[in-house]
Order: sequence, then C-alpha cells, then structure tokens
Amino acid sequence: MRWMCFNLMLAFFLIGSTSIGQATVRLKDLVEFDGVRGNDLLGYGLVVGLDGTGDGIRNAPFTEDILSNILERLGVNVTGEQFRPRNVAAVIVTATLPPFARAGGRIDVTVSAIGDASSLLGGTLVMTPLNGADGTIYAVAQGTVIAGGAAVEGQAAREVRGVPTSGTIPLGARVEREVDFDLSGLSRVRLALRMPDFSTAALIETAINTHFGKRVALMTDPGTVVLDPGATGLSSIAHALARVENLRVTPQTRARVVVDQRSGTIVLGEEVRISRVAVAQGGLTLRVEETPLVVQPSPFSEGESVIVPRTTAGMEEDTQVGLAELRGGTSLSEIVAGMNALGVAPRDMIDILNSINAAGALHAELIVR
Repeated sequence: MRWMCFNLMLAFFLIGSTSIGQATVRLKDLVEFDGVRGNDLLGYGLVVGLDGTGDGIRNAPFTEDILSNILERLGVNVTGEQFRPRNVAAVIVTATLPPFARAGGRIDVTVSAIGDASSLLGGTLVMTPLNGADGTIYAVAQGTVIAGGAAVEGQAAREVRGVPTSGTIPLGARVEREVDFDLSGLSRVRLALRMPDFSTAALIETAINTHFGKRVALMTDPGTVVLDPGATGLSSIAHALARVENLRVTPQTRARVVVDQRSGTIVLGEEVRISRVAVAQGGLTLRVEETPLVVQPSPFSEGESVIVPRTTAGMEEDTQVGLAELRGGTSLSEIVAGMNALGVAPRDMIDILNSINAAGALHAELIVR
C-alpha cells in the first residue's frame, strides 16, 4: 500500500511538472478572427523645423516640389524663386488602421526620410493625408516627430547612434473614414492560426466544443477552425467571440532554432533535440597590423616624402580546445550547458549549429536570417 501511494504521488508530481513546463495561451493570442484585421496606410509628406539636418534641395528636388505645393496652397507664390532651406525633409508616412476604428479616433504613425536628411530629431510633420490600398484617404497625420537616434559630427568625424532618420508620432493621425464591415452578417467565423499546426487546431476545436458542451467548432485544416456562432446560443457573434477568445490552449509547436547572423542572436525552442554527436570548437586568430612610416628628405635638399610600408602579421591558436560529447535526445538545457562548458561564443555557436544540422544530428527546423 505504501509503494502504491508513493507511485501515485510520483505520477501526480510528474504530471504537475509537465503542465508547468507547457504554458497555456489564450485563444486570442493564437488565432486571427476572420474579418477582424487592420489596414495599412501610406502617405507622402514634409517635416519642417529641423536644425539644419534636412534635405539638400539639389540632391532631393522632390522636397522642393512638395514645399512649393504646400506654400502655394497657403497663398504664397514661390514660382521661379530660388530657395535653399536646410530645415525641411521629404518623408514617407506609414500607419496601420486597426479593425473597427471609428472616425475621430487617433492612431500612431511612423515617419521615415527618403532624401539625404541626416536627422528628423525635433521636426514637425505637416498635415499629411494617409491613403489605403484603394487610394481613399482614411486618416490625416500631423505632429512632432520623436526620432529614435542621435547624430554628432564635426569636420573630420561623425558618430551616429540609432536611426535618427526615422521616428514615430504617437497618436499622430486622426481617423477620417471608417472601413465598412458587417460582423453580425457572418454565418460562420473562421479562426486562422498564426502558426498552422494540426495538433494545435485540434486542441482549439476541443476547447471550444468542451466550453459550450456541444459541437460548435470544426477544424477544416491545420490553419483554420470554423466557428458556428448561431449554435452557441448567444445573442450575437460579438458575444460568442468574446466568450471564445479567452479560452486557454497549450499550443503544440514545431522544434525550431532561429539564428540571426547580424546580431549573433540564437533562440532555441524547448522541443529541440539532437542525436549523439561530438563537438570540438577551436579558435584561430589572425592579426595583421599596418604601421606605415613616412620618410622625409633632409632640409633644403631635393627630394620628396616617401611612405614606407611596415606590416606585422601574426597567428594565434587557442590551445584550450576541448571535445565535448552530446548524448542522443539531448534537451535544450543540456545543449546550453554543453556549449557553455566549451566556452563557445554566440557567433561560434551559429557555426556549430550549422555543422550539427549538416551532419543530420539536429532534429529541428533551422532558420537563419
């Protein structure tokens, strides 16, 4: 009896550990509801008030054109005038009109320079209409640009941090036209999975049907679950979606290893496994230094200065290189521990993962960006 109780306690402990390791996610974070989507907006405008960091009119004639058009609409005739302002910049303005946005509401916009302006810091976007894919104006943007970087320069040096030629205007656009969409007229609502998967779609179907106690949802493919709002017995589709979107499901995702070569970032999923393999990582450093020497002639003598090249070349190899064996079925934590034991840097780990994948020992999808 004691052994039976011990085994039952051990089983409950293992079940609890498994449930803790697998996080449950709300349905609204896994799917997109059919028709409930945003719309991209695009505009072309002018940023003014820059501190001498705007477009050069000679290199960006389109800036002069739009500035002339704006001034003429304000009653200022600049035809034939030669003006060379350095405090204006032509920009592309982008935004996303959220679903069910109403006229008078505000949305965020992103402003990006398209000329040779060096910074948009402190500038103000002049009233710019934002068009949808159908050419209709849905919003109008205007406001102070918040740039995400800084630039410092002198006569012989220049330092740039971030991207000062791009910025945002929080709530900088006002919605002028609504997108017509009749949600209540839908007889079926499709739930589109952001990451299509047969197992996850089946779990979503089961969770919805279990919640309502009857069959109201049906999985049609790994990326779609169809919901019948009328079968839920609720008064409207909006009420049915409000009930469904907060249901929790444990998604089943594919094992992936994502590598960003530019930043050296590596992300490994929990389900990543490798077969038995031995890994050795060595460091070879090549160093070449150029220290040219300038030789000048004696004073008051005929001759010219000559640059004499001087090169120092060296090669160093890390002798503290070890060979580590990773057992078959190695988990994520064991992979990380093994790589750390070898003292592998993130960029070296990218090469190791590529080599393990080429050897057929990495049982995961390797995504290199």
